[in-house]
Amino acid sequence: MKELSVNHLLGIKYINKNDIDLIFETADQFKEVINRPIKKVPSLQHITIANIFFEDSTRTKLSFELAQKRLSADVMSFSVAQSSVKKGETLIDTVNNILSMKVDMVVMRHKNPGAAHFLSQNVKASIVNAGDGAHEHPTQALLDSYSIREKLGEVGGKKVVIVGDVLHSRVALSNIFALQMQGAEVMVCGPKTLIPRYIESLGVKYEPNLRKALEWCDVANMLRVQNERLDVNYFPSTREYAQQYGVDKALLDSLSKEIVIMHPGPINRGVEITSDVADSSQSVILNQVENGVAVRMAVIYLLAQKIK
Repeated sequence: MKELSVNHLLGIKYINKNDIDLIFETADQFKEVINRPIKKVPSLQHITIANIFFEDSTRTKLSFELAQKRLSADVMSFSVAQSSVKKGETLIDTVNNILSMKVDMVVMRHKNPGAAHFLSQNVKASIVNAGDGAHEHPTQALLDSYSIREKLGEVGGKKVVIVGDVLHSRVALSNIFALQMQGAEVMVCGPKTLIPRYIESLGVKYEPNLRKALEWCDVANMLRVQNERLDVNYFPSTREYAQQYGVDKALLDSLSKEIVIMHPGPINRGVEITSDVADSSQSVILNQVENGVAVRMAVIYLLAQKIK
């Protein structure tokens, strides 16, 4: 049986193309499962998983919980707001206390970059990174690539533009790594103040003009402006950002070809994209949500196979 080359999913940069192919092949099978009348399989009845979210999350947390329950794992979710972390307990002590309850896998979101990697070196459990600061969000990148593959047949050879707040986005960095690993070309577009200075060293083009970027691409992944991470003003106003970097139906229809619109969510309707774009036939946003469950089922299932 094929297996992953890693014992944890800490970031896209730690896995390889064969791992991605295996995750997608497994997700294909689970997508068929979650579209059956009975959406559950008894694959992980022997596995206990703890979801530890140190940052607010709705979609990712629900998606992971649903994926785990579809696999029949025992699931415990940990809320930091009601935890001893508020009393000064360290991350390692918190997780080790949870692991003493015989937990096999930890899915963690944390505000600090590298937190998942740090944890993987200090506790005995399989770690899945559900987002660490502005660093990586590997399962989001995998489900985005999986959605492109589903819509366009393959990822290799496609042109993908990531639009918006690239500087503060863990989704952008993971997507860049995943797309390039599969042979796609990547461009970023947005205000210069929201583009990392090192971006071209990653082999990524920068295009400041949104129309030019959209004419170039096959897929546009529209990022949310992460207001909660903006410590200074990176652009004059939300209205001006929307005018320069927002996509509406008139702009979409005026392009010389039909492109695919993606968004990792949550959407600020009327800022990154208008409602008529979000709800159009060119949008795969709801497909991304459905695919997220199948991809996370695949990741959890494959990592669980490596737990001794």
